[in-house]
Parts: sequence; C-alpha cells; structure tokens
Amino acid sequence: QVQLVESGGGSVEAGGSLRLSCAASGSSYYKDCMVWFRQVPGKGRAGVSSIDVYDRINYADSVRGRFTISRDNTGNTLYLQMTDMKPEDTGTYYCAAGLFRSANVYCYHGLDPKEFRYWSQGTQVTVSS
Repeated sequence: QVQLVESGGGSVEAGGSLRLSCAASGSSYYKDCMVWFRQVPGKGRAGVSSIDVYDRINYADSVRGRFTISRDNTGNTLYLQMTDMKPEDTGTYYCAAGLFRSANVYCYHGLDPKEFRYWSQGTQVTVSS
C-alpha cells in the first residue's frame, strides 16, 4: 500500500503563487505515473500535470507556462509549483499515483482518474480576483 499526504493549499490573490506537496510512503510501486488533478464543485477531477518514471512531463493547456511539476531527489515527494495564478485555478487539488494498467497506459495529464490506485486527501486552493 501507498499513502499520499498532501499539503500546501490555501488562498491567494490573482497573480500569486502557491506550492503543493504530496509525500508518498509505503510501497515504492507508484512512481510509474504521478498526476495532479483539480476538481471544482459539480465537475469531475481533471488532470493538470503529470510526470512519469522517466521524468517525462505533461501539462494541460490551461496551466502550461504557469505551473511546474517536479519531484525531490528520492522521488518520494511530488510538487506542483503554481505561479501567476488565476481565479479559474480554484479547486480541490489531488495527487494521484500508481496505474492499475501500468504496462498498457501512457502517463499524461488527461488520464481518467479511474486509472489510478492511490490518492491524496485533497487540498483546497482558492484564487481571488
């Protein structure tokens, strides 16, 4: 089993920055694909950025150039640095890791949330205009 513990959410004004962290513990079987998802009320979770075991990175168009995904040297902590934030970035952010179908699925931000084994508890990010 893998536990994902998220931290770093909060409220900022438009143009501000926040950094989310997602610390993993337990089994090492999760680094194949890690994705940051965002959920707003009434909608499903949508991926904003992904990183795979080879450190290949992918971003949704809405955040490209403003958000940066990274991992620490051990690969056990995932980060999402968010800059030049906009009100539409508001939502609950989750990190997800570990694909059910690791051998058959390409890791990118657009994956269905159902593809992932492990989830963080979620953290609220609010950007005011």
